Amino acid sequence: MINEKKVLAIIPARGGSKGVPGKNIHNLAGKPLIAWTIEEANKSVYIDRAIVSSDDDAIIQAAVAYGGDVPFIRPASLAQDDTSGISPILHAIDQIPGYDYVVLLQPTSPLRNYNDIDECIELFVASAATAAVSVTKQEKSPYWMFELNEENRMKPLMGESIVVPRQNLPKVFSLNGAIYISSIEQLKQTESFLTEETVAYVMPTERSIDIDTLTDFRMCEILLESSASKAIAER
Repeated sequence: MINEKKVLAIIPARGGSKGVPGKNIHNLAGKPLIAWTIEEANKSVYIDRAIVSSDDDAIIQAAVAYGGDVPFIRPASLAQDDTSGISPILHAIDQIPGYDYVVLLQPTSPLRNYNDIDECIELFVASAATAAVSVTKQEKSPYWMFELNEENRMKPLMGESIVVPRQNLPKVFSLNGAIYISSIEQLKQTESFLTEETVAYVMPTERSIDIDTLTDFRMCEILLESSASKAIAER
């Protein structure tokens, strides 16, 4: 709870991943992927209840084994490849009424920690915003990016190509998929976390990996190993 407002966190995890089969329970440094998000959500100061929304028995069993709260089984109709990302969130909100704010925590962002979650909630409340999302700074500027037509001709993505030193380019940020927050009333109206009133919570690149491939898993493992080695060295 924050400012007398109750906070519900939703961890959506459907089965049927195509890129990495069983992705949400694939092993990452000794634990299933979903466990990393469940454990950090349960450490949050402000989250009153964190639930897992899944249609898959194996995911549900893994979630419960690592302290996950699974109050319902997601309908198969809301776990299809073409299911919109917001539909399972709205479904979960309807199943668990009585909350003011909702926090979406995707299990594919395992390096996001509870401090990130709580700081994003604090920013959301302090800004009096309708929503907040986590982003990370991009080193590759879209002003240096191009589309290629059928004849392999280059067309600047931004409408113009700026050939200047990198430090003079505008700073750009992208969604990292780690944290989405909204008032439940607003989310039901807009069905989106992204509006003109959304504020951004900036996260460092090293905690912003959004897992989609086995290479992403390996990158996370390397970062976790490096962090563990650093912690041992500092003792």
